[in-house]
Amino acid sequence: MKPATQAAPQRISSWMMFLLAAACGLIVANLYYAQTLVGPISASTGLSPAAAGFIVTITQIGYVAGLLFIVPMSDIVENRRLAVIFLGIAVLGLLGAGFAASAPLFLASSLVVGIGSVVAQILVPYATYLSSEEQRGRVVGNVMSGLLLGIMFARPLASFITSLWGWRSVFLLSAGIIVLLTLVLSRALPRRRPDHAVRYSQLIASLGTLFAHTPALRRRAFYQACLFGAFSLFWTTVPLRLADDFGMSQQGIALFALVGVGGAVAAPIAGRLADKGLTRPMTALALVIAVLSFLLVYLVQGNSGAALTLLLISAVTLDMAVSGNLVLGQRIIYSLGSEARGRLNGLFMAIFFIGGAIGSSLGGWSYARGGWDLSALLGALLPILAMFYFLTEKKPAVSEPLSEGAK
Repeated sequence: MKPATQAAPQRISSWMMFLLAAACGLIVANLYYAQTLVGPISASTGLSPAAAGFIVTITQIGYVAGLLFIVPMSDIVENRRLAVIFLGIAVLGLLGAGFAASAPLFLASSLVVGIGSVVAQILVPYATYLSSEEQRGRVVGNVMSGLLLGIMFARPLASFITSLWGWRSVFLLSAGIIVLLTLVLSRALPRRRPDHAVRYSQLIASLGTLFAHTPALRRRAFYQACLFGAFSLFWTTVPLRLADDFGMSQQGIALFALVGVGGAVAAPIAGRLADKGLTRPMTALALVIAVLSFLLVYLVQGNSGAALTLLLISAVTLDMAVSGNLVLGQRIIYSLGSEARGRLNGLFMAIFFIGGAIGSSLGGWSYARGGWDLSALLGALLPILAMFYFLTEKKPAVSEPLSEGAK
């Protein structure tokens, strides 16, 4: 099989790395704008309180569907063209959301936004095609830093813009930004046309084979699903605790969310350490930090200044654990086989986003049933499960060639 053709340098330039990082952040932020806007969107579109949760859930459903059925296309379709097409779809979804006068139209637009936003997961593996083997961990770390910053800034930024111009302006401004980004990427990205000669139906059918025959993928996806589940549980319940225990307004909660941005610093650091062969100890460290982040805020509660300070620290350390482990996992799966990199990334991201959805559901349920005590214990349990699985790892997850059946 011929390698994928690409007009790429041996080493990716700093400018291209910055562009891809910024693009991923701007694109993935579209998944999170609505999380702090559920109230005003529900009131404006006539969505019932019982159905308000669908505002966030439907976008995530679209994203997971895109991860499973669109991202794998990057293994057979010219990558720049694929990215431009689905960015255009994301723009249509954002415009629909911004102008939606009814709940069904807003929810349908949100689904489209989620589908189009998978371009971020086309660009991350694309960056590895442009990089040399020795810099791959650093490249993934830097690009993922941009993506994680987009996730972390989206919530407070949406609240701030809404306070100035209303919630519709968030989606309309993002649509304009994505249009400009599409124009830049269409001119700046080198063409990359894979030579993987296979029909789309065969490509999708191969997902099951890839999952079954790639133990490193299953392992890294489970680790990250547990960590992202804990992350989602934390950020689902901590706004409730901030309001209940500390009397914070939406603006105060938005400012608290900015604290998590500091956790993104772990991504490039983890990438560099992975390049030095330290993936296994760094994975163990990430899991331990995640557990301690929850135990810390479980042991010290109440509404004192000390309790709030520990909550802030835990927000940063938990984000560091999640972002660092994400880069470690992606570096491993990107080393498994270039001809299947898009499908591997789609499977990996879909599995850990499912973990995030489970964590969000557990967060809402646990806080309603047992308050912060139960939420914090469940949050610690998820990375503990990953730790038990990690102890079964006989050796570091290293690059392993894919079998012919998995390709």
